[in-house]
Amino acid sequence: MMEFRPCPRRKAIGIGCIALGPVGLILPIMPGFIFVALGTFILRDQYAWAQRSVRVVDRRWPHLMPSIVERESRAMAWGDRQITRVKGVFRLR
Repeated sequence: MMEFRPCPRRKAIGIGCIALGPVGLILPIMPGFIFVALGTFILRDQYAWAQRSVRVVDRRWPHLMPSIVERESRAMAWGDRQITRVKGVFRLR
């Protein structure tokens, strides 16, 4: 049983990465495949198709998944800190 964790910010970032993927496949200066893979990984808790895709990678390279998940949690914590910092700058006192 898969548990979906809806998060509008994650959906926006994931869909944005997937949208940049085809552009990167056309332009030689942008790695399109990496954007598609990153978007799929970000959306793994949002959609069943993304979860299935990530499961394929997990079966093929099981030693990579813990480090990827740890890096993702660090990146999300960094993003939360930056959002708090920006909100603090714009907060009226």
